[in-house]
Amino acid sequence: MERESNYRLLNLRKLLFEKTDEQNELGIQEMIERLQLEMTDTSFDKRTIKRDLEILDETDFEIVRNTGKFGKILYSHQARLFETYELRLIIDAVLSARFITEKEKNNLIDKVKKLTSKRIANTLPEPILFSQTSSMDYEMVKLNIDFVHRAISEKRVLTYQYGKYNIHKEFEYNRDGDQYFVEPYALIWQNDYYYLIGRFQQNDQMRHYRLDRIRHIKINETKFVRKNFNLQDYVNQSFHMFAGEEIWIKIRFHKDLVNVVLDRFGQEADMKELDENYFVLKTKAKLSDGLINWILTWGNKAKVLEPEHLKERMKRQIQKMMEVYE
Repeated sequence: MERESNYRLLNLRKLLFEKTDEQNELGIQEMIERLQLEMTDTSFDKRTIKRDLEILDETDFEIVRNTGKFGKILYSHQARLFETYELRLIIDAVLSARFITEKEKNNLIDKVKKLTSKRIANTLPEPILFSQTSSMDYEMVKLNIDFVHRAISEKRVLTYQYGKYNIHKEFEYNRDGDQYFVEPYALIWQNDYYYLIGRFQQNDQMRHYRLDRIRHIKINETKFVRKNFNLQDYVNQSFHMFAGEEIWIKIRFHKDLVNVVLDRFGQEADMKELDENYFVLKTKAKLSDGLINWILTWGNKAKVLEPEHLKERMKRQIQKMMEVYE
């Protein structure tokens, strides 16, 4: 009898979670009819269901009671761990991740949809196949995420090999395949890829590594002491995840690029109006090919003012581009 009572209570909770929300409510008789489909050998009465509703409400499964047409009492469960827009953000992030396979996207989104009512779940987007990396890369990324996450939490050194693909689409190891010894500080998702940010022990410098280019990763028994490190500053100053010497720069931009600059450097960017057409940005950035290529992206709407050696590098790069078309 007690087992049957518990089973009925669980089915009632499931029914309310899946079938009711702010716009969908059920009366007692409707609940009984739906429960009867699940528990065909059991009979129900209204007093039992009302008591079950009180029990659910008392155990923090909130039951909302409203009066409908002709005085009919309607019940619903409206509280959700996630708001609809939050579920949409999660699903859109999954859909936009190029390294996740179509099969896994379906699996993840099905799980996310179970966090809300079926009505709301049906309004959420279905998986769309974006351009993706190979499924082999994805399988490695899944394993690498677990290793990096655990190493960060346990403050243990990671060892692995690192490399990239050549023109023949063959994977080649950096540093002749030597092991990297890295103290992991953070795992971030940037530009559609996961990156490990950590201290490279061989030269005691902070670096970043794409997880899909990491091979044969292991968690070392050696623990490390985390040094002072500002993750936000590091990400802000690393253009397209390229490393380089950190320098102060001044760039003149056309006002058409105000939002481009704000998107890149944030609302705190040091921007000064120069005239009716231009403004000047002063900021710290890492000197790299990534920085130079980003500035060149904006053509004659961006001009480096300082430092002088960066201006010279820009001129040389522009000259090389001109030579290509001569």
